[in-house]
Order: sequence, then structure tokens, then C-alpha cells
Amino acid sequence: MTSKNNVVEIRWLTRRFWRKTALADITLDIPRGVVFGLVGENGAGKTTLIKHLLGLLKAQEGTVSVFGMNPVDNPVNVLGRIGYLSESREMPDWMRVNQFMSYSQAFYPQWDTKFAEELREMFELAKDQRIKSLSRGQRARVGLLVALAHRPDFLVLDEPSSGLDPIVRRDILSAIIRTVADEGRTILFSSHLLDEVERVADQVAMLHLGRLVMSAPLDQILDEHHLLTLLFPDTLTFAPTLPGGLGWSGEGREWTCVCNGELERLRSAATKAGASIVEQRRPSLEDVFLARARSAPSQPAEARS
Repeated sequence: MTSKNNVVEIRWLTRRFWRKTALADITLDIPRGVVFGLVGENGAGKTTLIKHLLGLLKAQEGTVSVFGMNPVDNPVNVLGRIGYLSESREMPDWMRVNQFMSYSQAFYPQWDTKFAEELREMFELAKDQRIKSLSRGQRARVGLLVALAHRPDFLVLDEPSSGLDPIVRRDILSAIIRTVADEGRTILFSSHLLDEVERVADQVAMLHLGRLVMSAPLDQILDEHHLLTLLFPDTLTFAPTLPGGLGWSGEGREWTCVCNGELERLRSAATKAGASIVEQRRPSLEDVFLARARSAPSQPAEARS
């Protein structure tokens, strides 16, 4: 049974391309009304996961439910409630902006013409400009307009910042994301730019080499991790191996690590090693991800025989 509180429910999803496992036993819920950040390096499996939500890929193992339905079996009922901005920005180059808006409107009965025009003006897009003449950033704005104009229940943004200048990324995109979420709708924000995800997300899932590293509310992730800088009495040739440290960086006598729920254990081990903690602070989402990625298996899961 699907919970009414979740827009997306994924159970033990596995996807292989030949002998490469792109997704390995993913179990994940996306609650209603949140900004859900999906983070990971390029090739981690983020776009593959999104394609399953859109019904573009069928689960080889496990199940995918969106609005309580299988998106492969119910494409009309599912896709009509999703706004999607793809990383590829594929659009008919021969169309003008206003033609593409009219073309897209035909697919969505809930298209809000007035809102679409407001977005066009906000994004500074000329009606009669041909899509083939648009810059990458302008194409991203057109794609975002089409994704938003029918006021979808579920907005899926795959690397939405790609091609956008810093001002648009920080001001317009962040404002749109928060506005949509404040209206009670759900957003999946997939990006390798972790600072942007940290700025807008309520919950975060981390993918690394096709595996789900963690999934939790953002504040919980940051509160449960600690970033410590240690000073050792002697120069170290290799990174320390103190218990509780997820990932280390540094050189010589000074090394920095991220630990999760192992703070006292690491403090004790550092004292025994003659090291002192010279700084302790709350880590960023990027700090946590890098540490988790370093401590995760270095090879992707292989196909089972």
C-alpha cells in the first residue's frame, strides 16, 4: 500500500545496463510538499532514477510508485501531474518561443496561460525568438517555464542550474523552488552542485556509484555530522585511521575529518594518538557527501549472476 503522505515510493529498485549496475537496491520515499534534493557526482545514477519516475525506464527489479501508480502502466495520469526540466534541454529548434508555449499547452489541461506569460516576462524571453537562436541559459529558462506553467503537483528538476548565470541560479531559481513548495507541491531537485541543494532542500538523498548512501532531512544530516581539524604531534605520511572518521583530508601534522555519531569515540582515539582538536564545526552538505563517498565502496555494484 502506498502512503498518502508520499508522492514517490521506490522499493528495492535495481537497474542494469549490460553488466553495469546503474542503480542497486534503491529504497526511497519522497514526501508530499517538500523540496527533495537528489545529489551525487556525474554518473551516480540520478538521471537514471528520474527516468524511472517518468516511466521512461521500467524497473528490472523492485517497484516504483508515483502518486500511488506505476508510471509505466499509467503514463497519462502520472505525467499530467509532473513538470519536468531535463538536463539535455531538448526542444524543437525551428519553433519560436510563443509557438513552443502553445505546443506545450496542448499536453496539459491545467496550463495557466496568465502564469505562463508572467514567467516569460520574468525570464526575459522574447515571444518571437526562435529556439535555435537561444543561449543555453535561455533554453533552460524556456524549459523551466514549460515545467511550471501547468502548476504541477510534482516538479522534477534535473540539473536545473546548468547554463544559468549565477544571478538567475541564486535569485529566480531559488525563489521559484520555495514558492512551489510553499504552495504544498513537491519538488525533486537533482544536482551535483551541493551548495545549491543545501540552500533550498528540506530533505536530501545521496547517490554514489548507483547506491543510496543516505536519505534524511537536511538538518538531521548536518546536525549528526561533525567536522574536526586535528593536529598530530608528528608529520603523517598517510591519512589517519582513527575510528569514527568517515573521510580525511590534509597533510603533514594537520588533518581534517568528518564523523557521524562517533564524536566521543574519535576524541578518545585522537587523545591516545597524542593529537589535539584545534577546530570543530558543523559541516556543509558537500563536506558530508565527500566524506560519505570516500568511505563508501570504491566500485559500483556488479550484476549478479
